[in-house]
Amino acid sequence: MRNEADNIAPLIAEIGAALDGRWDYEIIYVNDGSTDATGVRLESIMQQRANLRQLRHARSGGQSAAVRSGVRAARGGIVATLDGDGQNNPAFLPDLIAAVEKGAGRVGLAAGQRVGRKDTGFKKFQSRVANKVRNAILNDGTRDTGCGLKAFRRDVFLMLPYFDGLHRFLPALVRREGFDIAYVDVIDRPRHSGVSNYGFFDRLWIGIMDLAGVWWLIRRKKPTPDVTEVKA
Repeated sequence: MRNEADNIAPLIAEIGAALDGRWDYEIIYVNDGSTDATGVRLESIMQQRANLRQLRHARSGGQSAAVRSGVRAARGGIVATLDGDGQNNPAFLPDLIAAVEKGAGRVGLAAGQRVGRKDTGFKKFQSRVANKVRNAILNDGTRDTGCGLKAFRRDVFLMLPYFDGLHRFLPALVRREGFDIAYVDVIDRPRHSGVSNYGFFDRLWIGIMDLAGVWWLIRRKKPTPDVTEVKA
């Protein structure tokens, strides 16, 4: 999260309501260079919640960098992600986590697919176009890669090549490693407060270059040879 001070307490309460008593878990907030009271609010809540951790980026690195920092610091075998603005409802976290668990090692990622999006008409239009173009080129079978609600095996994520924008291509890259994807419909909702940190034109050309790069990575993937240890 970046500059989401007013969204912290409500979201943590909802995460607790969704997960308490079902799993042993930790909450990792990645404070991505916030300049508001985000850090102070987190420190205050950490006094009451032993399972709450805060990672702080000295300067904003963006969503992919924040996800990577959180995953690397995580102590669980399954990591679930959601945006810090409140649009992602934590009530769907159990379904995502369960989908990975039920995959018995075959499912590397459970991806949320938004229903009834609450964004502006223009933002929904640009997402539809981007998803259609991405799916046509990568054939990743996913109608919505932009949803922040995801759950995945930590070890699988750490296999993936890291680059800025990675979070938008997780289904294609997880498939590249030979794992299945599970899909879970999730209901979108308006952000609790604040304003979005994302724009359209500041992502357009970068997204096109990322798409070309992921296409190249998929085409260059070769099957891993079977390995047998030869003993004397």
